[in-house]
Amino acid sequence: MDDATVRRIQMEGADALLDAGVDVPILRLRLPLRKEPLELRVTMKRPCLSGQILIARTYLQMGVTSDEMWTFTEKQQMEFLAKHGKAISRMIAYTICRNPFSRKFLLRPIAWLVCNGMSNDHLLGVMKRFVSLMGTDPFIPIIKSAERANPMKLRKSQEKKGS
Repeated sequence: MDDATVRRIQMEGADALLDAGVDVPILRLRLPLRKEPLELRVTMKRPCLSGQILIARTYLQMGVTSDEMWTFTEKQQMEFLAKHGKAISRMIAYTICRNPFSRKFLLRPIAWLVCNGMSNDHLLGVMKRFVSLMGTDPFIPIIKSAERANPMKLRKSQEKKGS
């Protein structure tokens, strides 16, 4: 791997350890007596394992890969949004509602806000960002560590006798 890829992986790992999120505007309202619009922003963070499983299930039901999404033309992006807009808003809501309580009570209203308030550019950008982070690479060291620490595995001193 080249240095830029290694740095990118290290930065993503640091973000995951710090639980840093992506701050996105979810709703923009223009009020009559204000110059700037009032903006409601939320922080999308990497979900817990149950949220990742729900996102992965929704993503797999769409039948598109991350590489295909990066090469979409504008027409393909619009077709994708028309076909899978509700699923995308639900996936984004999973990153905002991280615990089971908020998922139970706030998922639908937040998905509705995302669907009706967030711009298309933000929707697709957020989708691309979180799909790229959803791989199994973070679990490989954990699995290797658990494999080495398996208490049922025979140790070197036990290989001859089996006891």
